Amino acid sequence: MMLTKTFSVLIIATLIITSCAKKTGTCSYSESKTIAPVAEIDSLRTLLKDSGIIAVQNTAGFFYTINQPGSGSTAMNLCSDVTVTYKGTFFTGKTFDATRIDSTVTPPQPVPVTLTLGQLIVGWQKGIPLIKKDGDITLYIPPSLAYGAVPATDRYGNVVVPANSYLKFKIHLVDIQ
Repeated sequence: MMLTKTFSVLIIATLIITSCAKKTGTCSYSESKTIAPVAEIDSLRTLLKDSGIIAVQNTAGFFYTINQPGSGSTAMNLCSDVTVTYKGTFFTGKTFDATRIDSTVTPPQPVPVTLTLGQLIVGWQKGIPLIKKDGDITLYIPPSLAYGAVPATDRYGNVVVPANSYLKFKIHLVDIQ
């Protein structure tokens, strides 16, 4: 009986360890060391000032405002899957991307999307971990921490974000896996 109980505990422990090892063992993302050039940071600071926006500067060169910090203790890294709703705009206010809105519910609600943090632009990789689950953050991102000198296109080849664009993202962190 004691041997069976010990064996069961060993099997459960092995399953837990191997499932954790499998998840972390396949992570191939590494933290970006990219820092925005001073000229981009200064330009972004001017855009924020001219727009009447007060934001905190991150050492990487983007700015942010935590609207709601969220709660929880789930650790986040580049291999974490984050479930978010978001809206990306230019400083003109024009939206270039956002999560889909489900208009079949009342009131209409954004449909969360799950993304791997390490696959996202550097501004998101460094900005999203500043909040916890159910938190909201607004990121103000210079070109070098977004899409840089290369225009971002949709699947049809249409330019969605021109090269060297300064971007604003309002992000709600729904969950972290």
